[in-house]
Amino acid sequence: MKDTSLLLLLSSLCCCSTDSARLTVTPSSSQVFRDEPVSLRCEDASEGWTVRRNTSREKRTECGVDWGRSAGSSCNISSMDPRDSGEYWCESTEGSTSNTITITVSGGSVILQSPALPVMEGDNVTLTCRTKMADPPSADFYKDGVSIRTDSDGHMTLLHVNRSDEGLYKCRVQKGESPESRLSVSEKPTTTTMDPPTTSSPPPTSSPLSTCSPHLVFRLICHLVVLYCISTFLMVSLYRQRARGSDPSVSVVMTPPTHAEQGLDDDYDDVMSAVTTEHQF
Repeated sequence: MKDTSLLLLLSSLCCCSTDSARLTVTPSSSQVFRDEPVSLRCEDASEGWTVRRNTSREKRTECGVDWGRSAGSSCNISSMDPRDSGEYWCESTEGSTSNTITITVSGGSVILQSPALPVMEGDNVTLTCRTKMADPPSADFYKDGVSIRTDSDGHMTLLHVNRSDEGLYKCRVQKGESPESRLSVSEKPTTTTMDPPTTSSPPPTSSPLSTCSPHLVFRLICHLVVLYCISTFLMVSLYRQRARGSDPSVSVVMTPPTHAEQGLDDDYDDVMSAVTTEHQF
């Protein structure tokens, strides 16, 4: 029973869920106006993932309890309020969490429409200064409190962004200015270049593992580890059963005769020889 419990524990540790979720928001903006609808979704998530948030008045509250309308791993808010400003994320029943999105709900007349998720290094990013009525004819854009550009159509495009473009952005028009929003830039994954194969050699064939995702490779390793544990457990159990069912062997130890015993044997031989001779006469 003890060995079985240990085996089950090893199996549960190896085959734990590796599913992860990614939170997205629609519209994809870190700032929204009051009364605008917002939809949040936990993508690539299995069952048991829900949307949670932290605001100035509540911590780790779940969608559908006191706010929003839950629909599986999605959450819909029909009318945003400034009190809904805060951090949103996905969380599983086991306590795993996804990325975090900060949403600011403005009760003013100007917002900066900027990406809610980190942008990839090298991409082009457009920031839009919005008003409730229409796009402004002209807007000033600021980064970390410093004016960086003025655009007549209310749009500013950052070409081939890098880590130096990270910071707090806002825009200002004649009617007012928007809240600040942070623009995050994630590092672009490095790719190794390989020389093309020559015509004389056949093209390389990819192994089955090379076409698998890291998640599938991890699951395969887990299954192999569990199979090894089960095989070891069965061999140990079989060995113990054989050890309990077998009788201890009895060994006979032959010791050489002592000098006294050797002398008695010699006397016995002499007596027998004498009796035989006497009988012949």
